[in-house]
Amino acid sequence: MRKEGMELEKSNIEFIEGEFVTIKQSTVRTVEGGHIELQQVGAFSIDGERIEVTQGASGILKGTDVSLNQSISAVTAADNVSVNFSFSPVTISREQITANRSAVGVMAAREIKSDNTSAFLVVANKVEGNITTLLDWRASLALGAIFGGLWGLFSVLFKRK
Repeated sequence: MRKEGMELEKSNIEFIEGEFVTIKQSTVRTVEGGHIELQQVGAFSIDGERIEVTQGASGILKGTDVSLNQSISAVTAADNVSVNFSFSPVTISREQITANRSAVGVMAAREIKSDNTSAFLVVANKVEGNITTLLDWRASLALGAIFGGLWGLFSVLFKRK
């Protein structure tokens, strides 16, 4: 489907594309467009300039400005990301991530602003706010050295002749 502006509610769609897309209480395999608003939607792939997801679940989000509110996203990649009361195992941003009371696995950006957020690993030039991390740069360096040493040891021990 392709239109300039469209609204869908309680639908099951494979692919939708449009400049302004609003979807509520539906499942969609792929969404592409300019301004995408999703409320209570399950989607596999979302690609757009401005994406707003409220109480939704998605596999891959890719866009310029992405906003997650009470949502789950497996991979989120954008220029600017806002994560509020949400869960995202991988969040990558070229510019800024704003996280508010969320759980993030790996968070990477140029600048991160946070309020009571938990993360496994944070990579950023500048971090403002309260983030609880499991690994800092020292712990991740030590973990990498341990895995590298074990890999080398096992490769020597189990070398084929």
